[in-house]
Amino acid sequence: MIALSLAEIASAVDGRLVAADPTAQVTGSVEFDSRKVTSGGLFVAFDGEKVDGHDYAAAAVQAGAVAVLGTREVPGVPMVVVADALTAMARLARAVVDRLPQLTVIGLTGSSGKTTTKDLIAQLTARLGETVAPPGSFNNELGHPYTALQAGPSTRYLVLEKGARGIGHVRYLCEVAPPRISVVLNVGVSHIGEFGSQENIALAKGELVEALPAEGLAVLNADDPLVDAMADRTAARIIRYGEAAHADVRAVDVTLDERGRPAYTLVTPEGSATVRLALTGRHQVWNTLAAAAVARELGMPLVEIAVALGELGLVSTRRMDVFERTDGVTVIDDSYNANPASMSVALRALAGVGAGRRTFAVLGYMAELGEFEAQGHTEVGRLAAELGVDRLLVVGEAAAPIHHGATSVGDWGGESVLLTDQAAAVQVLRSELRPGDVVLVKGSRYRTWEVADALRADAVATGPADPAAGGGAA
Repeated sequence: MIALSLAEIASAVDGRLVAADPTAQVTGSVEFDSRKVTSGGLFVAFDGEKVDGHDYAAAAVQAGAVAVLGTREVPGVPMVVVADALTAMARLARAVVDRLPQLTVIGLTGSSGKTTTKDLIAQLTARLGETVAPPGSFNNELGHPYTALQAGPSTRYLVLEKGARGIGHVRYLCEVAPPRISVVLNVGVSHIGEFGSQENIALAKGELVEALPAEGLAVLNADDPLVDAMADRTAARIIRYGEAAHADVRAVDVTLDERGRPAYTLVTPEGSATVRLALTGRHQVWNTLAAAAVARELGMPLVEIAVALGELGLVSTRRMDVFERTDGVTVIDDSYNANPASMSVALRALAGVGAGRRTFAVLGYMAELGEFEAQGHTEVGRLAAELGVDRLLVVGEAAAPIHHGATSVGDWGGESVLLTDQAAAVQVLRSELRPGDVVLVKGSRYRTWEVADALRADAVATGPADPAAGGGAA
């Protein structure tokens, strides 16, 4: 964070100083975990149901914090007292961003692929200047300002993904760090139980382009009609990417190698170049096109973009992390989260990597689908069968419609089994896996990653199948 006095911080967050020197400078990071506080930092104390950050205020100061931002006074601790700590943190983040005129804020949203594409964009912008975009999601009311507060005088690019669970959420995040470039990836059905309809999801995602200034840029997926239509919701310039003929940044002649890694010809107004990705999954074509469109806007030459795209790798964990065990079993760990769209791309990636080999899919429950829950799970099961997955392991009764969807496909030559928990899935895999098999592990954060971890532990992994392997997903 840029250096600010406690008086400046109090003014920015509408707070009052208690037992604090107004001239004292905060020169370190802003942290809400007292264990991460360093000398010169600011500790934010939240009132939690189980843990109250104010109980750690004194320890934070002892660790080097200049002061504590919280909602009540703590005896003997220099405080910036505010009505609401989360709102204050957002206001402080906005104050920091406003004091960095050299900073380009890049925001992106979508129903799937946000974190992966954020990581890809950040890897490209890092070639152009200092970039802030920590691994993981950090895409909510807490993670967003926390990330923005990491920007400093030398930061040139701030890459932020924006999640939403309702109308107005993206708009709020844009007020914390106003974007100059907005990227919209897709409109699917994740969180549809909270939104009510796909049209409402599109309405929420489109708030990102509405937040752009006239001199800004909207980067839109030309292959998604709901995203393409967002061009009417902004006064900013429009760049479209995709495989559609009207896309400005386009992929043609897409192929996949034996590891499911795409290659394509990148076509732009400046010319064309060959791209060979080290990422697994055909969906990475769209993710990398979005990143290419941003890099092009920032002045990266076409030839350099093509080379850089081929060097992009995995940053955030459990997103299409492909590794090969020493016993010859290939594992696709995509266990971070799941929705019908990301399940589809993961299953297609499994089919690509597993062509000519025996394939297993360990699939768990998909959360937040509301009234579409049964339908969404059933369709995933059908797709697994239609793609020819040999063995489907469905984990947990809540995910049972996946099993029912798969077994409803009459000409499927594979087999599905409904298991009680992750331990049961691990037991089946240990008894059935043979050298050359390919396993996909995916679910909505219901400990599905325990299966992937067990697969890593059972045989020493060599890392990616070769130095170029790796990838990411929704």
